[in-house]
Amino acid sequence: MTTSLQRCAWAEGDPLLRTYHDTEWGVPEHDARALWETLMLAAFQAGLSWLVVLRKREALRAAFAGFDPHKVARFGAPDIERLMADASIIRSRAKIEATIQGARIVEEMAARGEGFAEFCWSFSEGRVIRGDGHGAAATSALSERISKALKDRGFKFVGPTIVYAWMQAVGIVDDHAAGCFRRRASGRAR
Repeated sequence: MTTSLQRCAWAEGDPLLRTYHDTEWGVPEHDARALWETLMLAAFQAGLSWLVVLRKREALRAAFAGFDPHKVARFGAPDIERLMADASIIRSRAKIEATIQGARIVEEMAARGEGFAEFCWSFSEGRVIRGDGHGAAATSALSERISKALKDRGFKFVGPTIVYAWMQAVGIVDDHAAGCFRRRASGRAR
């Protein structure tokens, strides 16, 4: 007898989406580098599907020095041109420049003694916010607050919809469907 796991509807079909859903999406992330990487990947998603980003994630990681903010903050014009010529990544000058600027902002925060992970989780007071399991929103009052705080610091491509998708991805919000086998199980830290 074979039993199949019930998943969130968006994760059915494509094996890459299924694996991402089953192992990463909604699991609380507390590593500052990983939080920043996921925020930048969410920015790259603007106007595209998450599947496109997942397919290019390893190439993006290679192109952006493993999303090490310390390294990416030092990228300059030659790096931008190198990235624009790299067919393996999402080649949007605005998104590339936003990623470099985002790294510089994370570095500035660190220089002031402000941890990016602490900043990210401060909005939910360090707790996972549980959705009702009956349909995820595209934005929330909290994603609007975080979006504004990120924009005030100079981040780009961090509108409330992108921020909400990022909140779901890094487990600040648990929006797994009510019958999904990952609901509440994703609340375990990475």
